[in-house]
Amino acid sequence: MNGDLNILDLVLHASLPVKLVLGVLLVFSFLSWVIIVRKYTLMNQAVSNADAFEERFWSGVDLAALYREVGTEDEPGRGLVNVFGAGFREFARQRQRKGRDPRTTLEASERAMRVAGTREIERLEQNLEFLANVGSISPYVGLFGTVWGIMVAFQGLANVKEATIAMVAPGISEALVATAMGLFAAIPAVWAYNRYANRVERIATRYETFQEEFSSILQRQTLTDEGV
Repeated sequence: MNGDLNILDLVLHASLPVKLVLGVLLVFSFLSWVIIVRKYTLMNQAVSNADAFEERFWSGVDLAALYREVGTEDEPGRGLVNVFGAGFREFARQRQRKGRDPRTTLEASERAMRVAGTREIERLEQNLEFLANVGSISPYVGLFGTVWGIMVAFQGLANVKEATIAMVAPGISEALVATAMGLFAAIPAVWAYNRYANRVERIATRYETFQEEFSSILQRQTLTDEGV
């Protein structure tokens, strides 16, 4: 033995169950990285869109003009724009009703914003559960492959009179690759889940704060319309 470690050679000579475990973990890892990259882009887009919209919103522009500018239909990825659009659209609809109650108008607008905000947060949270599951179960899947591989390695010693470490070392090495692969799949998934879950929470708080501020503006507008 020259001490060189050839991971590919270990995988190719592993037993079928261990190969299946490695295949499953490889798929988990690939899907996790796809989600990680997509979520990175989506989170950055949500924050940048919110920054741009809030700058425009607090610039003193007329709300009706801003509503016409940003459009009336919800579009995925626009985040805070959709929250504003849902609230203002419902507010304008309620104001056109005869015999409207100012409180009802405001509550309907707030409800529309909450629904839109929840929908936007759900878009950001999509597939995060998969990352959490990969981070939780991958080490155990890898451990299963390791235990199986070690069982096979020691089973091969049943008919051997004199067992040496050199006889079982290759089999154990093949089995331990499964544990390493499990960690390789789990660690990025856990890190990404914690990071993105925290970012989603901060974005959700930002949306809720905007909803409260916008509701205050609509309330003042309602009182102005009523001549209070």
